[in-house]
Amino acid sequence: MLAWPAGLMGRIFRSAIFATALVAPVGQALARATPDSFAELANQLLPSVVSIATMQTLKPNSAEAQLPDLPPDSPLQNLFKDFLDKNKNQSHHVTSLGSGFIIDPSGLIVTNNHVVADADEITVTLNDGTTLPAKIVGRDDKTDLALVRVKPKSPLPAAHFGDSDKARIGDWVIAIGNPFGLGSSVTAGIVSARNRDIAAGPYDDFIQTDAPINRGNSGGPLFDMDGNVVGINSAIFSPSGGSVGVGFAIPSNMAREVVEQLRQYGQTRRGWLGVRIQQVTSDIAEGMGLPTSTGALVADVTPNGPAAKAGVQEGDLITGFDGKPVPDSRALPRVVADTPVGKTVNLDVLRKGKKTTLRVTIAKLDDSDLAASALKPAKPTPPKPGSKLGQFGFTLAPLDGETRTKYKIAGDVQGAIVTDVDPDSPAAEKMLPGDVIVQVQNEPVRTPEEVAKRVNADTKAGRKVELLLVNRDGSLTYVALRLTETG
Repeated sequence: MLAWPAGLMGRIFRSAIFATALVAPVGQALARATPDSFAELANQLLPSVVSIATMQTLKPNSAEAQLPDLPPDSPLQNLFKDFLDKNKNQSHHVTSLGSGFIIDPSGLIVTNNHVVADADEITVTLNDGTTLPAKIVGRDDKTDLALVRVKPKSPLPAAHFGDSDKARIGDWVIAIGNPFGLGSSVTAGIVSARNRDIAAGPYDDFIQTDAPINRGNSGGPLFDMDGNVVGINSAIFSPSGGSVGVGFAIPSNMAREVVEQLRQYGQTRRGWLGVRIQQVTSDIAEGMGLPTSTGALVADVTPNGPAAKAGVQEGDLITGFDGKPVPDSRALPRVVADTPVGKTVNLDVLRKGKKTTLRVTIAKLDDSDLAASALKPAKPTPPKPGSKLGQFGFTLAPLDGETRTKYKIAGDVQGAIVTDVDPDSPAAEKMLPGDVIVQVQNEPVRTPEEVAKRVNADTKAGRKVELLLVNRDGSLTYVALRLTETG
């Protein structure tokens, strides 16, 4: 690898940009030169970043103290037994390190929820070495954000949230934090990607950066070149545990709303629409006759919820919310969550090819209700196969007492139950034994014969994709299966 002196490289880079400008066509975008140094910006921002140490006391649990699997006559038996008996009533202390940044001179500090969750003691170390005890103001596990407070003797230097929507792929950013407990460290890189979903929570919208982020950087700020916080460093992708150039930061525009709610209420107050949505795949779009696969497809509507009261129906495609387009199923939960409780907004819906606008009043999200609805029954043993639907490669049976009992199907569910799926069939990756087909192409079905009749008719009519509404473990979801012509 070639190493270039920083000053020389900067002069070469600027000369190349100047030469390009002489011949570049009018309107062609030009890259900015690499900054000569981040020193002035880092010196300005370092005082607003803190290190956070937490301690958690693990209470003794004799149930976990078990002898290893040793031969009955092993001389180690007594040795392990004496050790466990001696230590079984002792508490153990676990410490962890992270980062944070001051957002108010009075001592309010933002960090990650996973940095302070379950901590018995929290200690904040300022950039000048001052240590202060901290208390949790509020935390949110959905976005991995927390707000803590210290009581300083004098006002603290505070950082400011910027507009993360303006952070473009390729823009320079710097990360400041406490990697590996070493203390305040500054690293630089660029915004590598936007809108990353890493399956960390229901509102994933991470900024990806190649600015080195390591263990201990969690909760620290990601700054733009104007010195504004555009992200909160939260996670890394790393097989080794160290930085490999793939780090993820919570966008400041999302964090700002959550932090303000934690500041006011000590908890979040998210908006709730009362629908279960799913992604519009290309197959589903074709099955519904949609021109594109944008929007959020309503698979289920919560009875007496805000959407139900507004007239939202299963199969509606939500394309706009409060004047903002809904590009996909990931975008809708985020924009709904950020909507003030009690606000009435316009909901743009495409229903059976026709556009309509509904007025819906947003309610408060109740996490306990959502947790209860997410419980799923255990998978039972399948019943005897019934009539086979050769088009797709799965077997259907009527919903009767036997199938309802074996698959734990509620009494109010009507349709035809899938009892077997051919592993080499078109349905193998989309259907499961125990699925109940309740609609075919938006038409209710109650028996395997009705399903077969509708599928055969659509096949003869030249339809390419069949859209099924399936009840799976109590939740409704749309499944699109490709039809093949039969001789």
